[in-house]
Amino acid sequence: MYKKSIFWHRRDIRIEDNAGLFKALNQSEEVQAIFIFDREILNLLPKNDQRVLFIHQEIEKLKKVYNDLGSDLMVYFGNPIELIPEIAIEHEGKAVFTNRDYEPYATQRDQLLFEKLEKEGIKFIGTKDHVIFEKAEITKDDGKPYTIFTPYSKKWKATVTDIQLESYSMENLLFKLIQTEEKSNLLTLESIGFDSTQTVEFPSKKRNKDIISSYTENRNFPALNGTSKISLHLRFGTISIRELAREALSLNETFLNELIWRDFYQMIIHWFPHSAKNSFKTQYDRIQWEHNEAHFNAWCEGKTGYPIVDAGMRELNSTGFMHNRVRMVVASFLTKHLLIDWRLGEGYFAEKLLDFELASNSGGWQWAAGCGCDAAPYFRVFNPTAQQEKFDKQFEYIKKWVPEFGTPDYPEPIIDHKFARERVLARYKEGLEGI
Repeated sequence: MYKKSIFWHRRDIRIEDNAGLFKALNQSEEVQAIFIFDREILNLLPKNDQRVLFIHQEIEKLKKVYNDLGSDLMVYFGNPIELIPEIAIEHEGKAVFTNRDYEPYATQRDQLLFEKLEKEGIKFIGTKDHVIFEKAEITKDDGKPYTIFTPYSKKWKATVTDIQLESYSMENLLFKLIQTEEKSNLLTLESIGFDSTQTVEFPSKKRNKDIISSYTENRNFPALNGTSKISLHLRFGTISIRELAREALSLNETFLNELIWRDFYQMIIHWFPHSAKNSFKTQYDRIQWEHNEAHFNAWCEGKTGYPIVDAGMRELNSTGFMHNRVRMVVASFLTKHLLIDWRLGEGYFAEKLLDFELASNSGGWQWAAGCGCDAAPYFRVFNPTAQQEKFDKQFEYIKKWVPEFGTPDYPEPIIDHKFARERVLARYKEGLEGI
């Protein structure tokens, strides 16, 4: 039992069902909650990044919850490696609790922080929170990690019990939050160098159970309201993965599979950190990509002459969201039709997607490019026209995002499908020859 502890919120912007906060409260007499706007991450982002605005809004709500409990959420801006030891010492904290993060930057940061705190005699204690299974919890019988999704998902489903999905009840522990009369002021976005103008709509974290129940039938049709749009809230932990997994188990297995994909990619990035920015199958780094700036810009702007691709890119640019089926189509188009390095597409999505999550984004792009751990084979080339005929037959989605479609203002295709398919098959075969 620690006399005083710090709880560091990261991608878990909530009190309810928070595994790390539960552990901190259980193992401490008093707990001070904090949040840090990480300067090392924010320095890489544009000043109107809507995700920073979303986080700020959610932190403001969370701070009010703490205030209503008589406590406070103290919010900082800077480098956590420098700040955390100072905060712990100032508050006489003997332990710093947090929830684990599996991305390379986070694991390196946390290792440095662990070593720095240890020198001060302060414990650094992590907890699993934003996945159901982490690291080596789901492995092959020989202890090695799965690299194919289907057997991983079967083992996941065979292993999961009510224990993994049970919520952490805080009610009888919240009295341990440090009480304070004086509440700190929340940093403004402007004070940390960001614009507070909201330009996109943030989806609600309330789930429509009818959408989840009919997810299998409707999820592939972008004109329908057939997906949950909950991924932004999962990314920043404003909702609990355990709560969502319980709903999925009772309502729809296809929706549950999407949550398992998320666990899968988090496990992959833990075991294979090189896959964050390089091909999981390293031999694919031998492929000679095209360096056609005009083609890349046309893809970014949604002006390729392939309507379903253009609709997807315009939806992304306007809203920070893109339908999952369309994500696969546009990623395949960039890597297979235009033969442009998947890293450029991954980077563009990383900049634009509200729900950007490194493990899933990198995994999805490598799936499309054929170079990932569980990828579409390189000779599978999506035909954008066939995808449109199958999933947007009446052009409803396309007309919403490409109003000039069907008029002389709409551009001709920037590349011929037959030519592109033959070129990519030859280029991949050449790059992988002899392996």
